[in-house]
Amino acid sequence: MTTTDTADTLLKDGLAAIQREIDSAFNAMLPEPTDARAPLAHAMRYAAIGGGKRVRPLLLAATAGLYGADRAQAVRCGVAIESVHVYSLIHDDLPCMDDDDLRHGKPTLHKAFDEATAVLAGDALQCFAFEVLSSPATSHDPFTRAELVHALACASGAGGMVGGQMMDIAAETASFDLATITRLQQLKTGALLAAAVEMGAILAHVPIEGRTHLRGYARDIGLAFQIADDLLDHEGDEAAAGKALRKDAGAGKETFVSLLGPDRARAQARMLMEQAVSHLDRHGREADLLRALARYIVERDR
Repeated sequence: MTTTDTADTLLKDGLAAIQREIDSAFNAMLPEPTDARAPLAHAMRYAAIGGGKRVRPLLLAATAGLYGADRAQAVRCGVAIESVHVYSLIHDDLPCMDDDDLRHGKPTLHKAFDEATAVLAGDALQCFAFEVLSSPATSHDPFTRAELVHALACASGAGGMVGGQMMDIAAETASFDLATITRLQQLKTGALLAAAVEMGAILAHVPIEGRTHLRGYARDIGLAFQIADDLLDHEGDEAAAGKALRKDAGAGKETFVSLLGPDRARAQARMLMEQAVSHLDRHGREADLLRALARYIVERDR
């Protein structure tokens, strides 16, 4: 078996395992009440279970595993960061935002239910994320729990994902240069990916001064992820993606592809992937899953 085959198998097994674990955790942690809240719970489960690649939970679990952290606790943290990601997709799909009809190959939440339920389901999933992180079941150490909450909160709000989304809305009526698009995507997409790596290190009690290389890795895969997304939006297959494509061009938004062209954007994504992998040089084979994830982020077709 070649090195590439081994990496592919490692990644395939890692994704399959985290998908099972995250779905199982959501299923157990989001029970359906018998009172009038039932539609809300049903909507949360519809959005959270059985969809998505679970890249963020896998990044978190792989980073935590690099230092021998408890897998069950890493999965709980993965549920938290995936809850924030799912809530962002629910709100992003709403008519007041991107007005999408399809997500992960099925109707978006506001189409399957209604707009009000979709807004509330997103709100509830955001709150649920911090309920999970602040629970002693996630870590017996209150300082670790507080640091986890702080990391995810900072990555999710105006200084992270939500701020990037605001810039993305502004991009429809403004002409952004490459530096501004890079900043936009560092917030909108990169912040939550970086938080996944950071939270894995926090859970494993890696001191701040020992996380520099991990932050470099996270920064590079965050930008590579968005360039790959822009390439998929430009030339991908909607059936494989499970969502509408080519919407950025239709909205007149500048992207890495529109500014660099497909060939230069693809080369930039590959350079970032190689740079991300180089940040892990101090680690041995125990970091192979993180290396494989960096390559997958650039080479995926959905």
